[in-house]
Order: sequence, then C-alpha cells, then structure tokens
Amino acid sequence: MEKYQVSDSELVSLYIQGNEKAFEKLVQRHKSKIYTTIYLIVKDQYVAEDLMQDSFVKAVDTIKSGKYNDEGKFLPWILRIAHNLAIDHFRRDKRYPEIVFEDGSNVFNTLDFSEDSIESLQIRQETHEHLRELIQRLPEPQRQVLIMRHYEDMSFQEIADATGVSINTALGRMRYALINLRKQLSNRVPIYDTTVYPR
Repeated sequence: MEKYQVSDSELVSLYIQGNEKAFEKLVQRHKSKIYTTIYLIVKDQYVAEDLMQDSFVKAVDTIKSGKYNDEGKFLPWILRIAHNLAIDHFRRDKRYPEIVFEDGSNVFNTLDFSEDSIESLQIRQETHEHLRELIQRLPEPQRQVLIMRHYEDMSFQEIADATGVSINTALGRMRYALINLRKQLSNRVPIYDTTVYPR
C-alpha cells in the first residue's frame, strides 16, 4: 500500500472488504482538510474536533450499510457530510455571516445605520435576526453556496467540487441567493420604526 499512492476509491473498497487500516489511511489523508472546513464554520477547536469525529463515524456507518456510492469521489462526499454537520451546529448556535453583495456593499452598509444610536443598534440586531430567517428561507442550493462562500471563505472551485456541480452553476446559485436576499431586505428594513415596534 505504501509503494504507490492508493486512490481513495481503492481504500474504500479495501475497507468494505474488512481492511480497517484502509479507513485509517483515509482519515490520515483527509482529516486536516475536513477539520479546517468545520473549524471555519464553528470557530471553535474542540467543537471542530468533535464534529470531525462525527463526520468519520457517519461515513463509516454509510459505507458499512452499503449506501456509499459516490463514484470514487470520497473527499467531496465526506466534506459534504462535515459541512452539513457543521451547518447544523451553526444553525443551533444561530450565527450567520455578514453578507456582501455583488457590488461590494455589505447588508448593513446598505441600511445606513448610525453607529452611536441605541435605536440603530436595536435595528441592527433585529436585522441580524431577520437576515438569519431570510437565509433559512433560501432554496437549499443557494443557501449552501452562500454560506460556503461568505462564511467558510471557499473559492467557487472548492464549492463546485464539494457540492458536485460546475463552477458556473455555483456562481449562478450565489447570484440568485444575493438577488433574493437583497430583494427581501429592501422590502422590509427601511420601514422599520422602533416607536411603532417597541422591544
């Protein structure tokens, strides 16, 4: 196994045949990238380590149940598992990135907040919560690309590889996600008034 680079798909096959060391080699080969992917979302070393372990456990369960069939693309497949586990944790924690639109403007820059106003800070907090709700309502492919791009800081090539689509498709999903967010935000935020909607 050491004389030449055994492919991931060969290692998976060996593992299915009962070779435990084959899966250990997959873990050693990919754990750094998987950990980094998770850490960029959760921003916590211990949580990232736990979720990385969970990712491999889920991978083992899927392979052993005979449901693994990803045409030799083990890394993108397990990265999707890791990404989904991290996002699930992330959703429970209710944190979301500040979204940057295509013209380079930030969601909050477009709303002209006055930094020293208590009311504007309240509105900013309300908008953060509203933004999370809007992101949750996006179609899953758009939401996934948006979070990978703006929170995990992944390139569109990495997003395409991880989600199994072309770069053009990833770019298109990102564009529609931003269009949808901008449309929904512009419909709601400017008319907010803390005197009408007290906390």
